[in-house]
Amino acid sequence: MSAVVSESTPVPELNLRAMREDDVPEVLRIEQSTYGFPWTEGIFRDCLRIGYGCSVIELGYVVVGYCVHSAAAGEAHLLNLCVRPEFRSRGLGRRLLQHLIRSARNDGARVIFLEVRPSNVAAIRLYASAGFAQIGVRRGYYQAENGREDALVMRFGL
Repeated sequence: MSAVVSESTPVPELNLRAMREDDVPEVLRIEQSTYGFPWTEGIFRDCLRIGYGCSVIELGYVVVGYCVHSAAAGEAHLLNLCVRPEFRSRGLGRRLLQHLIRSARNDGARVIFLEVRPSNVAAIRLYASAGFAQIGVRRGYYQAENGREDALVMRFGL
């Protein structure tokens, strides 16, 4: 039996905002549900402490994704972007990426770089569709179940 949805059924509001310290436990749960070798709580807290661009996307009041980037000397680096598994393929990753691009531009960046696992086909498609282009490969960059995995290096010009 499905729920009855009418015109008066409230639609949760989508909200992009700066990550706060109290978001870290939920961000960590999303990270751990996604990656075999997730960032630690300390890494997220350090990113906040040193002033990296850390953002979350909420649906209603529930954090469903996040992104982290650094910016300096005219360059930005996308360090992490993730959406809760059950909310993927709904455009939320694209919204986070667009937000990150605007933030990097506001930080004075002229280019954004990122690394992505070749096995992460969905992420590669997202980045390519947003205008990122592969410019290289970092051999053995990521920890993997059977040793190391390369990283594709991608670039976006602002």
